[in-house]
Amino acid sequence: MYLKVLIIGGVAGGASAAARLRRIDENIEIILFERGPNISFANCGLPYHIGEVIKHRENLLVQTAEGMEQRFRVDVRVNNEVINIDPKNKQVEVMDLKKNKKYTESYDKLILSPGAAPFKPDIAGIKAKNVFTLRNLDDTFRIKELVDNSKPKHAVVVGGGFIGLEIAENLHERGVNVTIVELANQILAPLDYEMAVLLQDYLREKGIKLQLGDGLKEIQHKEDASIVELNSGTSIETNMIVLGIGVRPEIDLAKKADLTIGERGGIKVNKNLQTSDPDIYAVGDVIEVKDFINGNQTLIPLAGPANKQGRIAANNILGIKDEYKGTQGTSVLKLFDMTTASTGNNEKILKRFNIPYLKSYTHSISHAGYYPGAMPMAIKLLFSPENGTILGAQAVGFIGVEKRIDVLATAIRAKMTVLDLQELELSYAPPYSSAKDPVNMAGYVASNILNNSSKVIHWDEFQDLSNDSFILDVRTKEETKEGMIKGALNIPIDELRERIEEIPKDKEIIIYCAIGLRGYLAHRILVQNGYSSKNLSGGYTTYEPLV
Repeated sequence: MYLKVLIIGGVAGGASAAARLRRIDENIEIILFERGPNISFANCGLPYHIGEVIKHRENLLVQTAEGMEQRFRVDVRVNNEVINIDPKNKQVEVMDLKKNKKYTESYDKLILSPGAAPFKPDIAGIKAKNVFTLRNLDDTFRIKELVDNSKPKHAVVVGGGFIGLEIAENLHERGVNVTIVELANQILAPLDYEMAVLLQDYLREKGIKLQLGDGLKEIQHKEDASIVELNSGTSIETNMIVLGIGVRPEIDLAKKADLTIGERGGIKVNKNLQTSDPDIYAVGDVIEVKDFINGNQTLIPLAGPANKQGRIAANNILGIKDEYKGTQGTSVLKLFDMTTASTGNNEKILKRFNIPYLKSYTHSISHAGYYPGAMPMAIKLLFSPENGTILGAQAVGFIGVEKRIDVLATAIRAKMTVLDLQELELSYAPPYSSAKDPVNMAGYVASNILNNSSKVIHWDEFQDLSNDSFILDVRTKEETKEGMIKGALNIPIDELRERIEEIPKDKEIIIYCAIGLRGYLAHRILVQNGYSSKNLSGGYTTYEPLV
């Protein structure tokens, strides 16, 4: 059967759909429209070209129009922008940007993959030549050209998300002093506050300034510099401004075609990725997806899901029944030598949808402590109080962070529980892990909380402690010299049994150590001696940066 499929937009979703269509059917006609000059480039690699980690611009090209035409026999039309869709007559109107000429093209099936555009606030001074967004290769080359030729001393990066942080790192590596301005009280929204603080402290150590809880008001331009005015009244003199405030789905075409737009502002699709018009599919950053954890609609602009969606849409067009089961938002970010990764929901999202949860903090080392180079790693687990099903995980560290989050992301997809994490048989050798991997350790700690063999208190509950509480520090005397929680009594864990009479039985005992392990041991000793006690989850290591 003859079939003609048009694809609007390349990069991850559109290019994946085109390749999948051809692999399944050699006879259908496929036309891919891309308004820019490149159909598939490495979006996630753009900041690293600015930082000269990726030295050659051609390395950013994942696939060229010529290469796709030759290998997949796809009619690729770059510099051709689809400006209108007529679902009734099943045709699109196209502007050939090189020839400045309009034409129409018919279709049997249509795939929308226009992506999302960077948000640019409507404020004074935003349209100057030294104000940038970063979405495509041209944006990248313009930023790099300014850095190469003008040697700016200072840059303001507006937005502390993935793109903003990657740009900040790469500009800093080029010798540019950087200030990050972020409207929220923390960077990196997928992380909860206490995990983001670990990154914020590290960035400050690296010399990057953070202006948190503050927003962009206006930009004033002088002959040799610009002045960034913030809502707080703070003024920052700078040479360049990069906007990484976020992205918005490009839904103009969908709205013109009367396709249904969801509550979050993306195109609404069903599980087969069909829009409200069954002959029009949509994939990638432009669509609303089901959150795999909470089941609500959301926007999650990630390359991995976009690639999968392109494949699924192509399958359904060709009669191969396939469903997109939701996005869990697994992501990873490199910041100098530090790595952070997360998957599933954070506390903010769980609270928003009134989903009950428990949480645990663990501080493990990346591999066996006796093998050189072991580095600390903080892991936060969120899980159901009913059955321990894992709802989310976040990790911050230096080595092996992404490996652990990938394991936890797989566990979430398989709907495993924290009890299951104890049983995972993960690869072990001293250079790579410990006999009890950090994932196993997170499972042990969370399982103890779930089955109530360990009663815990969290860092954010200390402000609510009553006068009936007694704080016990079970670290060594040497450790306490680095700081203690106010009002705590220090009895090292190895002296606890001999000095237990010093602890009052008529108060609730709040125990802490460095990371929680000795605190757990102390908790078990005390409860078996008739005391009421709780252990500080994550210990002083979690608590100290937050006070």
